[in-house]
Amino acid sequence: MPDKHLFEYAVLRVVPRVEREEFLNVGVILYCASQGFLQVRFTVPETRLQAFAGPSLDLADLHARLHAFERICAGRRAGGPIGQLPVASRFRWLTAMRSTIVQTSAVHPGLCTDPNATLDRLFGELVA
Repeated sequence: MPDKHLFEYAVLRVVPRVEREEFLNVGVILYCASQGFLQVRFTVPETRLQAFAGPSLDLADLHARLHAFERICAGRRAGGPIGQLPVASRFRWLTAMRSTIVQTSAVHPGLCTDPNATLDRLFGELVA
């Protein structure tokens, strides 16, 4: 029987008007400490987001913010100072509560045998 690994994940949300607290799920970030795994998957459904948020949504800014999540997950210099932190610290920083257009849900735990497959499954269930 394959080993099970504890993982944590959060859903990435686009919140066009923070004061209304309405959002669309656009991605999932998953962290598995025992595997040194930290990755994010996201999509930008532009037509849906523009219908939801109206013409004031800056799609270029949204793309930049989401790609920053990717760079921080990958680590190294491209992720800036946060990207150079240990994996656990990067996950905690990315999932910290914030009041901005890109927010994360609460962090949820689980067990998995393959973090990458689990990320794909969660993305399919919660976003796609």
